[in-house]
Amino acid sequence: WEAAEEAVGGVPLSVNMKDKENIQEPRFDYYNHEVPDIDLSECEFPHVIEIYDFPQEFRTEDLLRVFCSYQKKGFDIKWVDDTHALGVFSSPITARDALSIKHAMVKIRPLSQATRAAKAKARAYAEFLQPVKERPETSAALARRLVVSALGVRSRQSKTEREAELKKLQEARERKRLEAKQREDIWEGREQSVV
Repeated sequence: WEAAEEAVGGVPLSVNMKDKENIQEPRFDYYNHEVPDIDLSECEFPHVIEIYDFPQEFRTEDLLRVFCSYQKKGFDIKWVDDTHALGVFSSPITARDALSIKHAMVKIRPLSQATRAAKAKARAYAEFLQPVKERPETSAALARRLVVSALGVRSRQSKTEREAELKKLQEARERKRLEAKQREDIWEGREQSVV
């Protein structure tokens, strides 16, 4: 019994039990955990995050499924090794938003906190880690016209289909022109015209 009263440093346990007021409070509140507001602008690639600690059996399709809500905004996967990959987003804001994803089999962190191998891969393949951009609307009209003229055959497309396609192209040009004008107006500080 006397040996049980001895504690570390020769201080009896009974003395420590009397001093209950000095119980140390926990440093972290694990119940109310929130993703810290990470300043991605300090990162070398603010639009890139590290995806890690997932099963080796995962394939690209599995990771794309985890980030399916970001695919329309622009998202791509670059592999580092069997359990690490880089997620490339269209902007730092989208990457910051993706850091809040909770998934049972995948962990996520900013590239600034990534493993040495992931950072090395990012630096080595910097030209391939440019922000993913949404593909512009396209039309098969030019390709069809080139093929038809090269083969010397007549197009099977009806007049109404051609007119609808031409109208769609004109609307796209007008939309592009308006977007450029709005960007210029914002840059110059002019009033926005209501369209």
